Amino acid sequence: MPVTRSLLCAGLVLAALLSSSCAINPATGTPNLVLMSEKEEIRIGKEMHEKILEGTPIYKDEKLQAYIDEIGQRVAAASDRPELTYYFTIIDSPDINAFALPGGYIYINRGLIGYLNTEAQLAAVLAHEVGHVTARHAVRQRTAAAGAGALSVLSVLATRSTVVGDVTNLWSTAAVRGYGREMELEADGFGAQYLFNSGYDPNAMAEVIGVLKDQEKYARRLARAKGKEIQTYHGVFSTHPRNDKRLKEVIAKAGTLPENSKAVTNEETFREKINGLVYGTNYMPAAEKPEEPNRFTHNRLGFTLLFPEAWQVENTRSAIVAAPEDKSAELRLGVARLREQVRPDQYIRKNMGIALLTKSEPFTQAGMIGHMGIRPADDQQAHPSRIAVLFRGSRVYTFEGRVQAPQEGVDYDTLFIDAIRTFRPARRARSTPNTSKKIEYVRANQQTTYAALARYTGLGEYGEQQLRLLNGHYPLGEPQPGDWIKIVR
Repeated sequence: MPVTRSLLCAGLVLAALLSSSCAINPATGTPNLVLMSEKEEIRIGKEMHEKILEGTPIYKDEKLQAYIDEIGQRVAAASDRPELTYYFTIIDSPDINAFALPGGYIYINRGLIGYLNTEAQLAAVLAHEVGHVTARHAVRQRTAAAGAGALSVLSVLATRSTVVGDVTNLWSTAAVRGYGREMELEADGFGAQYLFNSGYDPNAMAEVIGVLKDQEKYARRLARAKGKEIQTYHGVFSTHPRNDKRLKEVIAKAGTLPENSKAVTNEETFREKINGLVYGTNYMPAAEKPEEPNRFTHNRLGFTLLFPEAWQVENTRSAIVAAPEDKSAELRLGVARLREQVRPDQYIRKNMGIALLTKSEPFTQAGMIGHMGIRPADDQQAHPSRIAVLFRGSRVYTFEGRVQAPQEGVDYDTLFIDAIRTFRPARRARSTPNTSKKIEYVRANQQTTYAALARYTGLGEYGEQQLRLLNGHYPLGEPQPGDWIKIVR
């Protein structure tokens, strides 16, 4: 009986909490169970956006960024949540993707932009992502995941722990890979409506699906040829047929433009804005890379790391030593051969002679395995020191952060850990930096073929197919005389 009463009480509490957590979805007009307010949704999005800006390359083209923002804001203003502040960002990646985070943060990869052919298609991609935001897909999906069991829902609502936890794990996987078949189709429907509201032809949404399906078809062929796993836009379009009946239905619901009005495509403006867009890998010459005065790179040994700000670095025979001006502490980095198969923690004990570590933990970074912890103070050292090792191939990198005369208010251990965490393999600097290939528009003539253009521009084995994909002529189309077409050089 006590157990039954406990379950009944838990059920009543859960029912009360659930009923108080329903909200009308601004896009669908139907009630949804959600675990956060709009204010919290925006806060989560802002926090994740800041993480993305810290760790993801952003495409540096002010004119193109302004163009993307102009189109995105036009579509967002015609959406079901026009009061939100929307942020549109170009990710400097050749991958074919776009994604949205909670609260109005939307991203499109440089690689996807290059394969579009009109402003309407670009607007369709952005409108689809705005649809994810207006329908609160990230929030709804997270709620569903948290609600897999009654106890998990009760825990979330009582402690909010899954809301204020690791934002990266919380949202990024769903955002980048997609929200599932139904939510993606829902975003297509909202996006088509926002296109119509903005003066664009909602059928541009279907055109974008065609572009993406061509990419998927090509990627499958290439993956089979090279024995690799296929990667597709959002990972969900393998179930999104080119002539999808449901997609046609949701697009048709958006409305039809009057016969005497012309849908906005702005092909000429689009050509002007993306002419010169980087294609493929963006090689940044060394002179253009942002300066980091505290970054140390060892070209011969092939590693790089960022020492604490204003610390002075000395490359001695036995170690690389960094220390602040007052010499209150130092971080020593040593390199040795890994002569036997041992675990990183065993190496610390056997080879470094350190029998005891507190806060001892394994860690991995940049494809390397390691171990770290704190060596307690003893007769040899008056203060605890931070110890870490990293294995890379036949080399072992050892770190020791020592404190000699601690200054008030300085968290030395955090400084040590932050520096160790920046350690990465680095390629040897090249004397002549690579230059990036760029998209250019040219007019086709009577002799123009994609095979001839591929040979002329040196695109390699798959150049002909790439040119067809860039121009919407995959798999067998050819340009017509007078057509504006993209080439790469």
